[in-house]
Amino acid sequence: MSSRCGKTSKKTPCSVSKTPCGSSAAATRKECPLTHFSHMIENCYAYATAAKEAGRPIVGILCEYTPRELIMAAGGVPVCLCGGSVEMINPAEQYLPANLCPLIKSTYGFHVEKANPFLEMADLVVAETTCDGKKKMYELMAESRPMHVLELPQKPDEADAFEHWLRELERLKVELERRFRVKITEAKLRKAIAAMNRERALRRALAELMKADAPPLTGRELIELKSSIACIPEDLAAYEAALRRLPGRKPAADIASRVRVLMTGVPMAHGAERVLEIIEKAGGLVVAMENCTGLKPILEDVDEEAAEPLRAIAEKYFHLPCSVMTPNERRMESLRNLARQFRADCVIELVWQACLTYDVESHRVRRLAEEELRMPYLRIETDYSPSDSARIAVRVEALFETVRATACG
Repeated sequence: MSSRCGKTSKKTPCSVSKTPCGSSAAATRKECPLTHFSHMIENCYAYATAAKEAGRPIVGILCEYTPRELIMAAGGVPVCLCGGSVEMINPAEQYLPANLCPLIKSTYGFHVEKANPFLEMADLVVAETTCDGKKKMYELMAESRPMHVLELPQKPDEADAFEHWLRELERLKVELERRFRVKITEAKLRKAIAAMNRERALRRALAELMKADAPPLTGRELIELKSSIACIPEDLAAYEAALRRLPGRKPAADIASRVRVLMTGVPMAHGAERVLEIIEKAGGLVVAMENCTGLKPILEDVDEEAAEPLRAIAEKYFHLPCSVMTPNERRMESLRNLARQFRADCVIELVWQACLTYDVESHRVRRLAEEELRMPYLRIETDYSPSDSARIAVRVEALFETVRATACG
């Protein structure tokens, strides 16, 4: 652990420089990958609109268990529909209980208000049986939108769990072929696998920049380097440009002295990064995000040489360590590895209000952090409302004081 005994800067985490790619004031959107991804929604909308006009189907997805490779092999454009807007909560609560996960409510609020252009242009929504709240929300959404639901096996260690999952993907393949009148060939599957593996590899390489003592970007900047649509060519080029430019970027002056945080728990949909921002404003540096909007879905690739490409796809997605699985040993092993590789000083777990599976599993994560990894742990339960931001900041600052006291002791 780097020296963290002194005072910590309260500088806003994203204010490393006025020009995010370095010192040149002439950096343009085309030249700067960070600026490119700051326009991610606009970029995705332009791409999806052009694809729709060209006759390609738009397929909404709501979970990392849905294989983008299958959709791409059917000629479709997979678009993540998870809601991160607090403004969409109230419209959803006309139909959904108030004490429900904000991600579910926000997603459904966009449906009610017809405010998500990607959902409105979607030819199909592919959902999955993760939590009960999502499953029942899908029933309501399916009353007016075409939907296909993937049934996840809940016990991944059971002998027949994987074969059940493979059959679910075979059914999805049949549905995509029937609905869009295409044939998903082995060649198309392999092409889609290669494209997704390339994207995952580029995003992993960017995430690995955070292993440095003084990384060239913050966790808040890193989470921006992703897209709601997979494998847009301009995005892939921007990832490659970022990998060329960021290693030479001058880090913030205080970045090596910040508390290195391993963040875990629920996904942070686009627009719902408030807690991450609080952590870094308080003097932390989120060096690794284990969640579904971070490292979890990109740690493993699909075997490009496998004899059966659909089975290889099923194996990759089957290994995702979501809290809906029981038991969920893979997540504990992933946390062990990430804590070691990114040299974390503490673990912060984010739990959305009423997300029961992550909430219950937080007990195991606390025990892993404190008893096995010997590092401080903080559980933050919140929703999309900013009303508790000051209280969260106080708790995060107290955690960091504990980290610094331990380092200086």
